[in-house]
Amino acid sequence: MEHSLKNQKSNDLADRRSASAEAKAALLKAHQAAKEAAEPTRRARQEERLAVAKARDERRAERDRAKAEEQQRADAEAAREQAAADAAVKAEAEARQKSENDMISRVVRDEATRKAERDRRYANRKARQS
Repeated sequence: MEHSLKNQKSNDLADRRSASAEAKAALLKAHQAAKEAAEPTRRARQEERLAVAKARDERRAERDRAKAEEQQRADAEAAREQAAADAAVKAEAEARQKSENDMISRVVRDEATRKAERDRRYANRKARQS
């Protein structure tokens, strides 16, 4: 049909249906032609999107690795600091215990010396009285 549907005066159902089918076929053919013409650019865009996604994933993985390494370093540093603090606390406790032991030892030694002096004076007094 060369004329548009508007200009035709006698449109029976068969004519309208065939015109509609031809229009749909023409649209489909135009769409397929456009799709085929756009195929190389579509593929290029798709490959570019895949490359961008892959690069993004690689950057994310690198960030995750860097975070994990930093966390390991932080954990190791915290462990070293904790060990140093524990060692300092232990050394302080040992020093305090040694100081207490030394003081107890001095008190016992001084008490023994005073007792020995008292016993000597007592023995001298008994010797003078006899």
